[in-house]
Amino acid sequence: MPRPMTMAEKILADHAGLEEVVPGQLIECDLDGVLANDITAPIAIKTVREIGAGIWDRDKIFLVPDHYSPNKDIKSAEQTKVTRDFAHEMGITHYFEQGCMGIEHALLPEQGIVVPGDLVIGADSHTCTYGGIGAFSTGVGSTDAGVGMATGRAWFKVPETIRFEIEGELPEGASAKDIILHVIGRIGVDGALYCAMEFAGSTIEHLSIEGRLTIANMAIEAGGKAGLFEVDDRCRAYVERRAEHALRAYHPDEDASYRQVIHIDAADVIPTVSWPHLPSNTHPVFESRHIAIDQAVIGSCTNGRIEDMRAAADVLRGRTVDPSVRCIVIPATQGVWLQCVHEGLMDVFIDAHCVVSTPTCGPCLGGYMGILAAGERCVSSTNRNFVGRMGDPTSEVYLASPAVAAASAVAGHIALPQDLS
Repeated sequence: MPRPMTMAEKILADHAGLEEVVPGQLIECDLDGVLANDITAPIAIKTVREIGAGIWDRDKIFLVPDHYSPNKDIKSAEQTKVTRDFAHEMGITHYFEQGCMGIEHALLPEQGIVVPGDLVIGADSHTCTYGGIGAFSTGVGSTDAGVGMATGRAWFKVPETIRFEIEGELPEGASAKDIILHVIGRIGVDGALYCAMEFAGSTIEHLSIEGRLTIANMAIEAGGKAGLFEVDDRCRAYVERRAEHALRAYHPDEDASYRQVIHIDAADVIPTVSWPHLPSNTHPVFESRHIAIDQAVIGSCTNGRIEDMRAAADVLRGRTVDPSVRCIVIPATQGVWLQCVHEGLMDVFIDAHCVVSTPTCGPCLGGYMGILAAGERCVSSTNRNFVGRMGDPTSEVYLASPAVAAASAVAGHIALPQDLS
């Protein structure tokens, strides 16, 4: 009989062809997918060409030009051209041209390309997002991604697992974004360093898939190797109508060994803002109302899904953005963008005087579509607020939920929806 194992250990053991694995063990695994974007793909492609064996599987390589697309300048156009030409040369199935793409970590689950039980690596740190639907996914360097593209295999050190058991009902106004900000604020940006973060409990069971993806997305902001959620009926309902291949549900054993089990009362999770310059610098929104802002961003691989668009629209409906604030709304995929049109959310955003963009990472990494000038402040539904993350090194980014970002845009300062008259 194999030893009792966590979710992460079971997925890795299965993909390594082993009955069991233990934390710290070095293993080589078969992959279900390799991801790269317009920034990271060219380096991975160079590695593939240096290996000289071509690609492993044209259906299991995912190339998504989302960071500087539509191209913002000549350099970004050249980066995308390298990616595009390689995709066409190799006949890669999952290359997403501008006009049918989206932000990669929202797009792949939406399209059913990544499903529960998959083992996926990506040349982007937020690849951990897919743990929200029960996949083990993690960010790697571009060279490692290139090796994965060529061979279909990758080395892993089996991580320890920290289990987060969250019980009870969230207070009014609190969301999945507030859960993960609460967790990061509690354990710090290195509190789960090279650990899998396993989320469970009644609060998690009642979360939407969008909410679970949001939490898994920010596991890396606590140093996590992956964020994992068990497959349940809610997850199956989301996945089965879109999945390209069969899902595999892995569940932790009851007597699995964890590095730590952290219990959280959902009643303690309140609307939260991460002040500069770390995601762990968390404060309640009600303690942040004195902070005036110049910009609000609603979108990203963290909070650009339809649930996030609806939450922002509910706040903005019948209101207008403060004249001193720029509010930028970025639906994460073309599918979300079109759904916003069908549901009348675009009318709400335009009537509220928001800028609405085609899907792009854009301002999240200080790329374009919302660069901050010296001393400016932005409240954002993105995932990082490091020094200079969104522009000038003296600018500041405050991380929050879409509802708080929308309310702040209307108020002209960090605010809760209930603060608006």
